[in-house]
Amino acid sequence: MKSVAKKNWTTPNLTTLLTQTDRIMSGGNGWHADPSLILPSGVYRGRVHVGVDLGTAYTVLMVLDENYQPIAGEYQFAQVTRDGLVVDFIGAVDLLREMKSKVEKKLGFTLTSAATAYPPGVPEAERRATANVLHGASLDCTGFIDEPTAANNVLKIRDGAIVDVGGGTTGIAIFRDGEVMYTADEATGGTSFSLVIAGSTGKTFEEAEAMKKNPNEQTRLFPVVRPVMEKVASIINRHVKGHQVDKLYLVGGTCAFVGMDEVIQEMTGIETVLPSNPLFVTPLGIAMNG
Repeated sequence: MKSVAKKNWTTPNLTTLLTQTDRIMSGGNGWHADPSLILPSGVYRGRVHVGVDLGTAYTVLMVLDENYQPIAGEYQFAQVTRDGLVVDFIGAVDLLREMKSKVEKKLGFTLTSAATAYPPGVPEAERRATANVLHGASLDCTGFIDEPTAANNVLKIRDGAIVDVGGGTTGIAIFRDGEVMYTADEATGGTSFSLVIAGSTGKTFEEAEAMKKNPNEQTRLFPVVRPVMEKVASIINRHVKGHQVDKLYLVGGTCAFVGMDEVIQEMTGIETVLPSNPLFVTPLGIAMNG
């Protein structure tokens, strides 16, 4: 494939949305319910959209208002799933209950339902397990969506491929005229980055995870993790073969590693774009589905 010059993501509304989301998820809340929407009983009667992303590395709880703007949320590192499968059901329920309680205190009302998502290709039984985690945390599961399609609730692309590089897997969805034409998911993600960093530096997995997320360490660690980036690119090449894909859109926290988008573009020869904060694109899209 012919290489092309990398372009920056320039959609103003998307940049604003992700900047606001980052502020909210970092604790800059400050949202207060409209008094006219508070019943005499103290119950909030306004509409909200709630999403839960049970990722391999991070669990994210996102709350949007009726205009689909972020108003509260929590995210926490926790390995309660692996490659889209719930491997610690009790731990997942306890974590989500704790996060839900924190968000409810910020909002001043109880959350009763949420949507969630799954990597492409996950068996129906495992999807039900994810829904059961929500039920265990006193949330009705109001929607299921695959992760790349959830991301497109935010990106709203017509043609191209969304590549969601999560903690454990890389998910791909190819779009044509706004419709999903093909999906796939393979193991390899941010956890692989942490493992190779731990192996090369002698650090624990937890220490390597912290180093991976530290922008000041990423340039030094780039040669160590580049082979994993190239593996992600090989996954992309395998699944876009035979499809007309002129642009790749990267989402998922792993893509925030400095140089990730450049390696993907170099190895695939396809124009690759990256939103300002890829970690929260899919959780936003899940909430929009709720």
